[in-house]
Amino acid sequence: MVKTVGYIILLISCLSFLMILIIPWLGFSKIQIAGMTTGLIIAGEILFYLSLFILGRSFYYKIKSKLKFWKTKTNDPNLPRGNDLK
Repeated sequence: MVKTVGYIILLISCLSFLMILIIPWLGFSKIQIAGMTTGLIIAGEILFYLSLFILGRSFYYKIKSKLKFWKTKTNDPNLPRGNDLK
């Protein structure tokens, strides 16, 4: 039951970020768009971290592994180092 609540909060967080893309076409003034966008960003972040807190550390590491875009450096002895280039 607790995990279900965590996933629902995560879904609401994602929907709040997607709503940012829809707001400009709803006919609001620039000030209202800026206010709603700021509110949705803050609400989305708070809900995201709340869902991570509810779902636990294993879910955090699962998300972190999925979002890892950089490669770790390998220690290949055949590659030249900065000192070896002359």
